[in-house]
Amino acid sequence: MKKEIKFSLVYRDMWQSSGKYQPRADQLARIAPVIIEMGCFARVETNGGAFEQVNLLYGENPNKAVRTFTKPFNEAGIQTHMLDRGLNALRMYPVPADVRKLMYKVKKAQGVDITRIFCGLNEVRNIIPSIKYALEAGMIPQATLCITFSPVHTVEYYSAVADKLIEAGAPEICLKDMAGIGRPAMLGRLTKSIKEKHPEVIIQYHGHSGPGLSMASILEVCENGADIIDVAMEPMSWGKVHPDVISVQAMLKDAGFQVPEINMKAYMKARSLTQEFIDDFLGYFMDPTNKHMSSLLLGCGLPGGMMGSMMADLKGVHSGINLILKGQNKPPMSLDDLLVMLFDEVAYVWPKLGYPPLVTPFSQYVKNVSLMNVMQLIKGEERWTMIDNHTWDMILGKSGRLPGELAPEIVELAKSKGYEFTDTDPQLNYPDELDTYKKEMDENGWEYGPDNEELFELAMHDRQYRDYKSGVAKKRFEDDLQHAKDAAMAKNGFSEEEIKKVKRAKADPIVAPSKGQVLWEVAVEGPSTEPFIGRKYQHDEVFCYLSTPWGEYEKVITGFTGRIVEVCAKQGAILNKGDVIAYIERSEIFA
Repeated sequence: MKKEIKFSLVYRDMWQSSGKYQPRADQLARIAPVIIEMGCFARVETNGGAFEQVNLLYGENPNKAVRTFTKPFNEAGIQTHMLDRGLNALRMYPVPADVRKLMYKVKKAQGVDITRIFCGLNEVRNIIPSIKYALEAGMIPQATLCITFSPVHTVEYYSAVADKLIEAGAPEICLKDMAGIGRPAMLGRLTKSIKEKHPEVIIQYHGHSGPGLSMASILEVCENGADIIDVAMEPMSWGKVHPDVISVQAMLKDAGFQVPEINMKAYMKARSLTQEFIDDFLGYFMDPTNKHMSSLLLGCGLPGGMMGSMMADLKGVHSGINLILKGQNKPPMSLDDLLVMLFDEVAYVWPKLGYPPLVTPFSQYVKNVSLMNVMQLIKGEERWTMIDNHTWDMILGKSGRLPGELAPEIVELAKSKGYEFTDTDPQLNYPDELDTYKKEMDENGWEYGPDNEELFELAMHDRQYRDYKSGVAKKRFEDDLQHAKDAAMAKNGFSEEEIKKVKRAKADPIVAPSKGQVLWEVAVEGPSTEPFIGRKYQHDEVFCYLSTPWGEYEKVITGFTGRIVEVCAKQGAILNKGDVIAYIERSEIFA
């Protein structure tokens, strides 16, 4: 019998690779006991990276979500792990050192055991400080190698990076094959190289299924000494996500490895719950193409999760591009034509930008530059004329050293703009800011929260946190959800009137109690707020006022808790008794 292989469920990354949003805290609380009941997971990914930012985007406190999800796993003895972008911590751009240090203290207090620290450039200067901060906070630092396929990303290159990270105190190494384009044989050789030098170091493999190599890669790394494999589960395994735990278990068991058994009754329950979450609201934001694997990803090297945003970008510019082509008396391009053109441009741009591994945020930078180049080329103009500041920071060295050499034309372009290249420690470019955020919290009368977690959230995601506190984020999400629902119904052939009828069937009417004129605010009574689609009302809240023919103002009370799906009467409308003012759906989006 060969060695034991453990499984880690990347539950939240399953969602990240499939769509825009993450499950709510109440949904995470429901799925956690079922995941535990499956009995096959030594670890579960609970938070980090974009996950917590997404909570803010739909108006939910990410700290509550993390504590809710980690608690049952902590109690069951299952290790929890988070995704950590090194210099960028939990966001898309660099974070001051004092905020990075605070993160590990907060996450340890919230019940997170392991932090998977990666840098999109594999820049050890960005990873090593986080190893130190994590150890000081009592967390396990899992240093990460971002896997890609290029002339510079060899076994020797990765082994040398791993040596430095292990020397700095990392007891674990993750092979993060975020695009699934790592070649199985190379990954096997890399695993063997690390294990032969550092037999005590735990190696965990994380591979997406996008181009179809992941199962072969899993077998290769296990045959060469890997300890833990990241897996997914239906209904969101495969596609651009990760291999399913059932298939991985069967393959490894047949190869002679010791693998845990799966409680299939619990698996089916977790599968059903996950589908319920999709049907609730998360599925409205999932690009159907993310359910499909594509060998085309081998050519461009972009992560599977990028496909959704890339297709959204292409759909957004498609009609504009065809208008340009029409003006040039050229035939229109299909979305497939445009996709292939963009893939080809990524393959052209990537080496010229120094082969940054295509992982967040550098995958976005390369994709954005490529898309802008495509637009310029179609217009008959030159490449490289639209490069954003974050991409320039990468080019100039502010994010760390690039793995490869910049093309001469990029160096010349930078010089022509008067930009200066740097090779200083990237962290020195981003001074401490925690005191500034403390001042803002104090001025607003906001609590720092247990273990300073609310202070941390503001400092990490300041714009999104302010929107969360003001309620703007929740309103924006509710509008976004309503538009997504309407679009889904329209796509299925429903007319606008039919869509209204469906909404009304699920809602309760707010009717005029007597004849009068609709007013949204009355000076003598105090203001009401003009309703909007998605706004939540409590059961005893004033919905509006009626100005009666006999000169009185009559309050219209909702009578139940719910959200508006349709407003039927505008400000100043004259209604008779029993006329419908609006429809409110009782079912809650948020528990």
